[in-house]
Amino acid sequence: MIVHQLRFGFREGTTEEQKADVLAVLRRTAAIESVSFSVVGQHLGDPAAGYEYGYCVGIEDLSALERYMHDPIHLAGDPEIIPHLARIAIGPDASDDLDPELGAKIMAMHERKLAMYPEWARLMETIPEVSIA
Repeated sequence: MIVHQLRFGFREGTTEEQKADVLAVLRRTAAIESVSFSVVGQHLGDPAAGYEYGYCVGIEDLSALERYMHDPIHLAGDPEIIPHLARIAIGPDASDDLDPELGAKIMAMHERKLAMYPEWARLMETIPEVSIA
């Protein structure tokens, strides 16, 4: 199992309605076939870090992760989510798969996605603060 998590905060001026819409899109993404379990809700860490919400999905293996990354629902949701984000922390992820190369394999999949979808890569660049653990 690969557990993928995000922490994020909204841009100043994002309305409560827009926040609710973003969370609904995230829940839709978290419900796709390749996701085994999910949590979308409040971030319980230090509020001073600027993260208001969290997103966590459990994905069975690399094959399911590949499907997740390229699922049309996931791809369609990002343009609805990303313009509202001021900051996002991607990871750290966790896994019960002890393959020492797993992290590198996941990062290679991410790099392939960036190359396959340059418009998605440009959209990600619009988030003012991005950290990847």
